[in-house]
Amino acid sequence: MVIIMSFLATTSVWLPPFIAVIARGLLPEAGNVLPNPPAGLVGISVRAYGGTMETLFDTVRRHADANANPAGVAPTAITGLSTVRATAPSGLIHDISRPLVCLVVQGAKQVTMGTQQYPFAAGDTLLITANVPTVSQITRASIASPYYSLVMELDPAIIAELALEMRVVLVGDQAAVKVGPTDAEIADAALRLMRLLERPSSRAVLEYQLMREMHYWLLAGKHGDAIRRLGMRGSHVERVARAVAVLRNEFAEPITVERLASISGMGISSFHRYFRDVTSLSPLQFQKHLRLIEARRLMMSEGASATQAAFKVGYESVPQFTREYGRLFGQPPVRDTKGVVSRA
Repeated sequence: MVIIMSFLATTSVWLPPFIAVIARGLLPEAGNVLPNPPAGLVGISVRAYGGTMETLFDTVRRHADANANPAGVAPTAITGLSTVRATAPSGLIHDISRPLVCLVVQGAKQVTMGTQQYPFAAGDTLLITANVPTVSQITRASIASPYYSLVMELDPAIIAELALEMRVVLVGDQAAVKVGPTDAEIADAALRLMRLLERPSSRAVLEYQLMREMHYWLLAGKHGDAIRRLGMRGSHVERVARAVAVLRNEFAEPITVERLASISGMGISSFHRYFRDVTSLSPLQFQKHLRLIEARRLMMSEGASATQAAFKVGYESVPQFTREYGRLFGQPPVRDTKGVVSRA
């Protein structure tokens, strides 16, 4: 076995991404995940971990190939769980990400938040623990070797329930974005979730248990504290999340800071400070991002004109919309949409 692994680690022969990671000795010791979780891989063999990742890749691939929409996203019958597929590198994708975990099983991607870039590839996990503006790009994908990933939105209710049961003290890194090797327990729970899709009669009984398990292993990891705050009633993260929910649902309508602060249970000055601490944006900037991202989707996916999109998302002035669109996306709406058409 040692000789075989040594050969695989040094040969130039092609290997699937998850096997190549193992062969080159990059499998994290003691369950290092995102990037340094508790000891999770102790006693778990390289062969067992590799087998899990290989099977997870196969289940994600089959689901994504059969169900992906034109954008490459394939929602599953399990709430908050999706697979993603891409057959070519993407352009820059602007978004305000929801709290989520993303397991890449083939290809590579990069997420940028502010000035910080987070590249990750097959065998890695991306964790986002707050509603934050991101710019993402699939960097490695082809028809012969598509990009595949499994994405699960984090559930604050499950987090709150588990946090009470786990009885741990809040300490540690609070950064909103983390990347690191996928832990064996996470991969195993993800695989069982995907297999559950093939057993509809069992979903009603097992879905919630497996979602709880996924959240448990994330909470038990090094960055569990940042996740835990999502479910803590009265925490600054949870209070800001109340305002974010309103902004997401009503971004096209006039919304006052006073109303958002009241919903969050904070004074206006405290609300401003904590909202920016959590999201990196002011409430007004957050709403503008939501409006502009939706306007771009309307133009790209539904063929709306710049004027139609501007009014649809709540702008009263097309020139103002054009200026703010250019500041966020780097060029005015007409040129931006033409560029996408020419690359199609």
